[in-house]
Amino acid sequence: MSIIEKALAKQQKDNQTVPEIDNSEPNVATTAIANKKSTTDKPTLALDKESLEERGYLIDTGTRKSIKDEFRQIKRKLLNNAFGSNSKTLQNSNLIMVSSAKPNEGKTFVAINLALSIALEKDKTVLLVDADVLRPSVIRELGLDETPGIIEYLLGKAEQVSDVIYNTDIDKLKLISAGKPHHLSNELLASEKMATLANELANRYPDRIVIFDCPPLIGVTETLVLANLMGQAIIVVEESKSSIADIQSATEHLNEDLAVGLVLNKAIRSHKDLYGYYGYGYGAQD
Repeated sequence: MSIIEKALAKQQKDNQTVPEIDNSEPNVATTAIANKKSTTDKPTLALDKESLEERGYLIDTGTRKSIKDEFRQIKRKLLNNAFGSNSKTLQNSNLIMVSSAKPNEGKTFVAINLALSIALEKDKTVLLVDADVLRPSVIRELGLDETPGIIEYLLGKAEQVSDVIYNTDIDKLKLISAGKPHHLSNELLASEKMATLANELANRYPDRIVIFDCPPLIGVTETLVLANLMGQAIIVVEESKSSIADIQSATEHLNEDLAVGLVLNKAIRSHKDLYGYYGYGYGAQD
């Protein structure tokens, strides 16, 4: 080998030397991890409180004392069932479904106000879940933009349930939206993954009330499947609209171990004696 060939060979070898890593700049792997972490950060959802108060929702501004007192009475029974002596007789006692016999009886109004009322408690948090996946209205009523929700989790598009739990600007209120509509929405509610999710929410957060705004009981068979995952149920009854036959049809197939209460919505006066331990006189459509 000539001197020139030896020199070229040495230069080629030098050029193949692995360069020293500069730790002052993040490498590709570190950047990828950082980007993955940043995608899991979710914004705090800001509720349209002024609009909510105007529409009769329980925003803590010191006004509408009567509705505040009425929901306080309702939540006391629920909290006692969830965490008091009655909790030992109920499975998933901190999971509460809110439903009605038929649409437009005010169940979403009741579900949101219950969540807002429980959020006022000093030692409890509340998670509001929009499980009415065919006619979701929680996000709309709260004045929020759509977010990934329960449908995305059940489809596997969100890996963990924490990926779809959003904080709100009400300190102790958290939210899971319905998510994007899907042609198998009801079937997803009846899936094994939904049952696993309910158990996780009940046991992972034992000091938290979880309120599910569920589809109506009449005409949606999956609501009964959801009811079997809950410890408590509130059936919203609209005065002068809900018939006794509808109420009986809506409740006759519920699990006998479920703690069930009725809330009279849009009533002129309180009907506690007529409808059991729940009753109040305000309300709105779903």
